[in-house]
Amino acid sequence: MLRLSPENNERFTQCHSFEAVYGGGEANTAVSLANFGVNTSYVSKLPNHTIGQAAVNALRQYGVDTSMIVRGGDQIGIYFLEKKTSQRPSNVIYNRTGSAIALANEDDFDWDTIFADATWFHFSGIAPAISDTMAKITLTACKKAKEHGLTVSCDLNYRSKLWSSKKANEVMTEICQYVDICVANEDDAVGIFSMDASQSNEEKNAYIASELMKRFPFKMVASVWRTETSITTFKLQSMIYTEGKAYYSKEYFMHILDYIGAGDAYCAGLIYSLINGFDPQKAVEFSNAASCLKHTVSGDFNLVTVDEVTKLAFSESGNEVQR
Repeated sequence: MLRLSPENNERFTQCHSFEAVYGGGEANTAVSLANFGVNTSYVSKLPNHTIGQAAVNALRQYGVDTSMIVRGGDQIGIYFLEKKTSQRPSNVIYNRTGSAIALANEDDFDWDTIFADATWFHFSGIAPAISDTMAKITLTACKKAKEHGLTVSCDLNYRSKLWSSKKANEVMTEICQYVDICVANEDDAVGIFSMDASQSNEEKNAYIASELMKRFPFKMVASVWRTETSITTFKLQSMIYTEGKAYYSKEYFMHILDYIGAGDAYCAGLIYSLINGFDPQKAVEFSNAASCLKHTVSGDFNLVTVDEVTKLAFSESGNEVQR
């Protein structure tokens, strides 16, 4: 996707220029993993023109394999972002109707070839929200991934501006039958599955995770959340729930430069942790630190290394000057 934002935190109605960056949920996760040294391929459909090529190049420059991207269509998906400032919330306007991926066909993707040498498939709930056909394509991809023995992870990422709760529930209930690792926060659980954590004495994120694992064959549910502590500071924490137990990360108090992609950075941290055999406590600390660092990086992509995440997560001197 192409992200257009007014410069200097201006409003849409006053700006005369936009900062342009490329990104999107799965793309952000792929770039993070590539920066962690993981062989990563990105699957999508992009126009075969200069803007489409610029999006491809944005992935290539960070080492993401783009050979599985189908070329065709006339338009790249666009979203306009008015960034959150103090008490003024962020505002997103989507321009995705008619994009190449929204108009993709099921026969655009040869999943047997795509998954031939793969071990993990990750997607977000935004993909099936784009169109009815994309919902079918996502379901097919998950089924094929399971046939090929891949681990399947999903960041639910409910977006009310893309689809209704009813539609999201209908589609994601079927897709989640093929998911092993789920990333979901309270907004996702309420928006998609109408869960009410207020009725439980259990900590709300643990309750949501346990309820999701009752409904679906998830092996693990993870959640990351921000809590506003003042006008300018936030607290970041996350949780991993697996085998009936919740594991919580330490908290980070931070100022935010750019929060877009922080959840995707968390997903990348979690995937990296799990493919490297981290235990749940180490995994939640590494993933949370990866998300924390993304808040310090402008743009969609989390341009940090494993060493930087490790120092923040496990070293008392993680934020000191590196000499």
